[in-house]
Order: sequence, then C-alpha cells, then structure tokens
Amino acid sequence: MGKRICVYCCSSNRIALRYVEAAAQFARLVALQGHTIVCGGTSKGLMGVLVEATIEAGGTIEGVVPQFMVQYGWDDKRVTHLNVAENMRERKYLMMKDADAIVALPGAVGTLEELSEAIGLKRLGQFCNPIIIFNQDGFYDSLLRFFDDMVRERMMGADQNQVWRVVSRVEDILPAIDATPLWMPDILGYHDSNEIGNQ
Repeated sequence: MGKRICVYCCSSNRIALRYVEAAAQFARLVALQGHTIVCGGTSKGLMGVLVEATIEAGGTIEGVVPQFMVQYGWDDKRVTHLNVAENMRERKYLMMKDADAIVALPGAVGTLEELSEAIGLKRLGQFCNPIIIFNQDGFYDSLLRFFDDMVRERMMGADQNQVWRVVSRVEDILPAIDATPLWMPDILGYHDSNEIGNQ
C-alpha cells in the first residue's frame, strides 16, 4: 500500500536549476513506487515542479491551498485532488493530517515554519511518523548547526537525531522513510521534563 508523503518546499520560481531537477527526480521516484505526494498545491516554485513531474510519471499528487491563494489564481489545476483550506493554519493541518511521512525539500521561511512545527509536534508525540530533511548541496547546514547549538545550550535534548533524519541524495529519501521507526508518543518518557514546555 502506498504512503502519503507530505512535502514542504520552496515557492520561488527564481531558484537554481539543480533544485528543480532534484524535486522532479524525487516526484518521479515517489510516483514509480506508488506513493502519493501531498503538497501546498500551487503552481509556484518546487510545488509546480512536483505536480508536473508526478503527473508526467503517472503518479498521484494532492494539493492543499488556502482560499486567498485560489482567489489569486495560484492553485495548480493539474493536481489529482485539490483541497481548499480556510487559511494557512488549516492548510498546514490538512497537509500533515494522515501523512505517513514528511519531507522538507529546500525552501524559505514557509518551509522552515512547517518543518519546525512538525518537529515540535513530533517531540510532543502528536505526530509520530518520519520527518526527512533533504539537505541538498548543504542547503540546511546552517539550520542543522543551529539545532546543534540548541542541544549544546540544553534547549533541546540530545536525542534530536531520533526526531528527524537528514539525507543529501534524492535517492536516499524514500529509503530513509522506510528505515525510520515510529516515534513513541509517550512524552512523559523524556528524561528532562523541563524540555516539554520549551519547544
């Protein structure tokens, strides 16, 4: 049975070709393995790339777009199924809802917000499935160092690597999903209870 893979990614059309090519390659791999991509559902940036590559490969892709973006005409009519959300908050909820995994491709502040929320929810046992950070060409190196700083300053537990996995090659994303065990939802199992309230 195929997985539902929620993908966070860049909405800019001005990015380097290498990001476009990697996103398209990922979409094709997902389609060939019979999985479904759930993304932001607009024709902008890597979202549009995911839609085009998935459709060309005969795969299934769902989009979740807030109503105001539909009014601007940003929704991508090529998606297999389009879900119109009331606002950005509901969009994030619907994208993550029923997702078997989350993949963060290179992106900007929206992607960072979505990824941070997913990590926070997972640490609180509210999302227990794999979170994969695609660190293409070291794109997320600075963010990963910042996470290390949080651990060093004891803002976050040293078990961080159990919350997400980092891969640097497109072909490693799906295997990383398959190799990641489910997160145990017992937040009381944390050794440092003070950490719970300081995500």
